[in-house]
Amino acid sequence: MKVLVHIDDAEQWRDALARRLPEAEVITSSAPAEQRREADYLAVWKPPATLLREPRALKGIVNLGAGVDALLNNPGLPEGVPIVKLRDAGMAGLIGDYVRYGILHFQRDFDRYRRQQHAREWREHAVVDKPDWPVGVLGLGAIGARVAARVAADGFPVHGWSRSPKGLAGITCHHGEAGLDELLARVRTLVLVLPDTASTRRIIDARALAMLPEGASLINPGRGSLIDEAALLEALGEGDAEGRLRGAILDAFPEEPLPEASPLWRHPRVWVTPHMAGPTPLGEALDQVAEALRAFAAGEPLETVDPEAGY
Repeated sequence: MKVLVHIDDAEQWRDALARRLPEAEVITSSAPAEQRREADYLAVWKPPATLLREPRALKGIVNLGAGVDALLNNPGLPEGVPIVKLRDAGMAGLIGDYVRYGILHFQRDFDRYRRQQHAREWREHAVVDKPDWPVGVLGLGAIGARVAARVAADGFPVHGWSRSPKGLAGITCHHGEAGLDELLARVRTLVLVLPDTASTRRIIDARALAMLPEGASLINPGRGSLIDEAALLEALGEGDAEGRLRGAILDAFPEEPLPEASPLWRHPRVWVTPHMAGPTPLGEALDQVAEALRAFAAGEPLETVDPEAGY
């Protein structure tokens, strides 16, 4: 089996994957074209279209991340080739930490205390108890379900939403359009862990933001396409005074890096991070990749990406 790896630090991935798959020949996208054309499998993250078109008899693709939107939208993606994506691989714990920090940031008024520090204002705010701070998690896949469970374990009431019905212990689960409306009306912090699909793009629009309680907060460690940016800025209001939406912690954006001209950089109630909420831990990811490639080669059943659903 010949595997072609394309990702930042591809040589490190190549060497580590070769140790896990001694029966395979592992190359990178910098290998000669003739070698690339002979690849049986690709293990890639945001590959160029030309690379996807090169293999003569491609048997499978492993997407080196949980989000597959960039791969599915790539014009070079060959039809009919099965795709496997990383499912958590250690990312859920890191994203869970990011989300838990964000919830406490607002629940314990760190945003307000920061503004008071700049104004040299000494004023204590009453703490809202965790049971009175419901959190909504949109997206209950492998990562979203674990994030929701960790937040619930911290003592917050958690409402989760998915497209189809789900049941998770300790989580109040909602589904469908009516379920989304019900969740939005209840939560003080909304967390987005949805994939980028046709049905989720700009799911957080002016209507959704208006349904949130006054003073709600937003955390997005998911996909940048989930939010209507103009609607978000309007909900946040201008200047130091809080708008309908108290604040937003954003890790993903439609265009990355976030353009210097974006008003999000300068907004006093927005916290921007550079898509760092859930970096892929190399060890766990490589274990999943090796397992998937062995299953591909053996003809064993695999949970593959549904291109129509987008995940």
